[in-house]
Amino acid sequence: MKFWVLTLFPEMVENAVKTSITGRAMEKGIIEFEAVNIRDYTIERHGKVDDYPYGGGAGMLMQAQPIYDAYMSIVEKIGYEPRTVYLTPAAKVFTQKKAKEFALEENIVLLCGHYEGVDERVLEKIVTDYVSIGDYVLTGGELAAMVVIDAASRMVPGVLTNAASGQDESFSGNLLEYPQYTRPEEWMGEKVPAILLSGHHANVEKWRREKAIERTMERRPELLKVEDNEDN
Repeated sequence: MKFWVLTLFPEMVENAVKTSITGRAMEKGIIEFEAVNIRDYTIERHGKVDDYPYGGGAGMLMQAQPIYDAYMSIVEKIGYEPRTVYLTPAAKVFTQKKAKEFALEENIVLLCGHYEGVDERVLEKIVTDYVSIGDYVLTGGELAAMVVIDAASRMVPGVLTNAASGQDESFSGNLLEYPQYTRPEEWMGEKVPAILLSGHHANVEKWRREKAIERTMERRPELLKVEDNEDN
């Protein structure tokens, strides 16, 4: 799949996605990434991409024209209007389920807002999904875009070395991940649970599920309600 990021700060996103797991996946050609600088498409002098909001209010708004033209440059390259995500706190919170859904797309566009937001008219024209990474406000959408890229990339076949690791982690089945341990067997007087050393795979899986439920009940009980609803 290919991620396209509409942004005023392409280098900010580029530096992040070209490292670690996503960077290696790009080198192998499993995923692709391209940042499109919105400022390159403005018709205003001095690269201006914002203006005062009608009706008054604090701050500035990103203008519709440069965003739309930047978006259309992507449409021209790929030949169709791709799924387009606007990163905003005024939306449903991004989930593992949504990451898996995005990973099925051949192309996906992430629009990063700045200032006090974006002219509503261009959002209505191009945006298919509104996504928040939490109930707080960031300076811009770039950090949120990085989160979406990282989470969705992990769901693309071949990105993770161990194919099962993308499924056996937090939020798979609406449960938080169970406790995990590595060597040494004893550290500062604390031992690895004996069942994990038993070699009995069925018992280990049972223990892990029980611990995942306990942890979810303690830290995120609302997730258990979601699981119950899905089972029904």
